[in-house]
Amino acid sequence: MYDFRLSKPKTVCVFLALLSCIACGQGTFDGASASSPIGAPTIGELKETTFTGVTDQPVTLDDGRWEGEPFAEEGASRPRVGLVEHFRLTGDLDGDGQEESAVILWESAGGSGTRFYLAATGRHNDHVENLATVFIGDRVQVRAGRVAGDRVILDLIEAGPDDAACCPTQKATKTWALGPEGLSIVSTEITGTLSVTDLTGPEWVLVELGRDQPIDDGVEITLSFEDDRAAGAGGCNRYFGSVNSEAPGELRFSGMGATRMACPEPAMDVEQRYLSTLAGASSYSFLAGRLMLSCD
Repeated sequence: MYDFRLSKPKTVCVFLALLSCIACGQGTFDGASASSPIGAPTIGELKETTFTGVTDQPVTLDDGRWEGEPFAEEGASRPRVGLVEHFRLTGDLDGDGQEESAVILWESAGGSGTRFYLAATGRHNDHVENLATVFIGDRVQVRAGRVAGDRVILDLIEAGPDDAACCPTQKATKTWALGPEGLSIVSTEITGTLSVTDLTGPEWVLVELGRDQPIDDGVEITLSFEDDRAAGAGGCNRYFGSVNSEAPGELRFSGMGATRMACPEPAMDVEQRYLSTLAGASSYSFLAGRLMLSCD
């Protein structure tokens, strides 16, 4: 299953995520936070790691985030950097026989854009180090990632020749290799234009209904797409309906229906809020393997 998330107004209203591994070969895709000093650096360790190549100075994360000084004295705008905590790819990236971790960092300077970076990390004398960092793009979306041998591969949605920076629609697969000069891109393949058909295949599972509103334990809400239809489990009942899309990144649900079985709380309350919010969804995007539905 994949994860997804939902919120309003015209903000992310649903987050759905892939619960099983979406990586190939030696790679994994997870949010593991085990504390063992053996193997690839864990998310827990990386939340306290120093990274270079994102700003003009090294940044040391504190619980996955860093904030710099304001750009102007007593101003509100300041540089911010964070770790995308649910994304981690692992594999032997440098051929030393030990596994490294590849993660995604975001950086914002208070404007409209958010810049994303790919960072490779490993262990040296039981200490976690940032081996290399490379810029991925401004407002780029990461659909999926994997490690194949010693290569890091990301499936992206990026701005095409006719796209505004806010609204990327071009699908691309890019491959990086870790060498003495850092992470170098070795191939780029443009694979088409984003469409709602890119949501078909996997079953997505709800992880947040609105930003920072995780779903109660024991309540599982799913969503799957097939052709112009959508269906899933609402936490209690099965639901179904049609999906319409007039442009890349846009979608609308219509003709929604559901079975009428009664269930104990909190399942019924969560289901009602979810179906109500889903009816207002108007667009979709991706954040490091998670599907985000946004509402009017």
